[in-house]
Amino acid sequence: MAWLDGIPWPLVMIGVLTLGLAPFVPEPHIWEKLKMLAGGTLKRPIDIFDFAFHAIPWVLAILKAIRQFAR
Repeated sequence: MAWLDGIPWPLVMIGVLTLGLAPFVPEPHIWEKLKMLAGGTLKRPIDIFDFAFHAIPWVLAILKAIRQFAR
């Protein structure tokens, strides 16, 4: 996973703050999808794709942080 080390932190954080949280009003989309997942209503393919799309920056940030602090 050396490619993960090549992604700069500012770029990851921009992804988290924009794509990871957009749209901001009335609540971040990722939060809405997490509530749907917890409630068992995340069933439609478009919702699952949307959840995955908005979760990618968060997953990258978590993996990058784990990799960095594990060293």
